[in-house]
Amino acid sequence: MTQLPVTQLPMPNELTLPHGRIALPLFLPDGTQGVVRSVDAADLEQVQIQAVQMNAYHLMQKPGSSTIQALGGLHRMTGWTRPVFTDSGGFQLYSLLRQNAKSGAISDKGAVFRPEGSDRKFNLTPEKSVQLQMAYGADMVICLDDCTHVDDPLAEQEKSVRRTVAWAQRCRREFDRLVAEKGLGEGERPSLMAVVQGGASRGLRQQCAESLLEVGFDAYGYGGWPLDGDGRLLIELVAYTRQLIPPQFSLHGLGIGHPANIVTCVGLGYNIFDSTMPTRDARHGRLYAFTVDPAVTRLDEQGDFFRYIYIKDKKHVKTNRPISEFCDCPVCSRYSLGYLHHLFKLNDSLYPRLATMHNLRFMTQLMDSLRKNKE
Repeated sequence: MTQLPVTQLPMPNELTLPHGRIALPLFLPDGTQGVVRSVDAADLEQVQIQAVQMNAYHLMQKPGSSTIQALGGLHRMTGWTRPVFTDSGGFQLYSLLRQNAKSGAISDKGAVFRPEGSDRKFNLTPEKSVQLQMAYGADMVICLDDCTHVDDPLAEQEKSVRRTVAWAQRCRREFDRLVAEKGLGEGERPSLMAVVQGGASRGLRQQCAESLLEVGFDAYGYGGWPLDGDGRLLIELVAYTRQLIPPQFSLHGLGIGHPANIVTCVGLGYNIFDSTMPTRDARHGRLYAFTVDPAVTRLDEQGDFFRYIYIKDKKHVKTNRPISEFCDCPVCSRYSLGYLHHLFKLNDSLYPRLATMHNLRFMTQLMDSLRKNKE
């Protein structure tokens, strides 16, 4: 069989990881501290979640690395048997430390920080990040990166790219060392993802991508906040970053979770997404409902294929129909909008569980539809 040139290899339709094979495109709910808020592993399986994303920065603090290992790693601790992606915490270093210098400091070595209200000081280096993620049993390890805001000055973006590439090189070396030390074969080792930074500079994005490709990773991620000041997707920059990464590599739209933005990004060639938005919206009373049947309709980038339902609205008091006629989740199969409104007004703990299950099934239906569109 003729080997295709690297630049012409097809985009992957699936990822094979130590805890299973997952179809692409993929949405990962964020279980930042080892839990997708309000639901358990069985609930996630019921709504067809294939994998979850957790965060090493937060996990090292709560419940703590020794606790996670005592409880058998992330999979055994959480009862989740499918793949786990672990973010390194690069975005958290940006959002928590760059915005509050009293909390800690970032240098070329890594980051030193003291969480608010804690007497303990934490040290997070690229090597430590990889060590933690592998000790936790992650299926996809994400390199520590130096995140910036798209509007940060060029000098800050240049420093970020230099640091991100240097940290990725250190992550690669430590990852390879641990794989060899543990004797992990091809089907046993986790995958390693690097993150492309560069802010709004195309030149820096290209420099970062080319340097990371030279090192070599299993997958790549779009680094930096992907939205402008008005909350709109930075489409041109997101598209350009995809062009820099050969199509045979999966590209993760880190933090991209709005349904219409996901449709846009899949059209651009992205195939992994994560966000807290669907689960946070669910808990706060904003539910997602398809306006068309996603199984037979090609979804548009304008977002006309869905609408928001605000469960606290009085008009739902006596509504005896499900959230969405096109949803097959356990909630829509059994409960009415009126009952969910009642639970929300009671502030009963059942509401966030049911609402979260529904919004996550919406996201997996969205992925199902996008996969069919690619066929």
